Amino acid sequence: MRMIIAIIQPTKLSTVRDALREMDVHSFSVCDAIGYGRQRGQIASFRGNEYRVELLRKIELEILVRDELLEPTIETIRRHALTGSAGQIGDGKIFVLPVADAIDMEAGYAGAVEDDI
Repeated sequence: MRMIIAIIQPTKLSTVRDALREMDVHSFSVCDAIGYGRQRGQIASFRGNEYRVELLRKIELEILVRDELLEPTIETIRRHALTGSAGQIGDGKIFVLPVADAIDMEAGYAGAVEDDI
């Protein structure tokens, strides 16, 4: 099993969620995130005064998938999270982590989670 952590634009959440549902990936967590990357913030104005917003709002998806669904899931997220045809700075990142074990809180033993994904 692998854990996919995808950091995406908030406006792309419903598009990515719908695309994942179509490929039968139904279980994932969604978290609000703020961060700083190559985009280096934005200039905003409030009552005529400009100021710099360095930490921008993003959405973090945490998805547990079997190894055979890893590449299709990554490609689906990437394709649906892009802004514009080629993407732009600030569209996000995808991280893949190995999962050594998963414990179902209800069942209380390892291995039960893999049956649910």
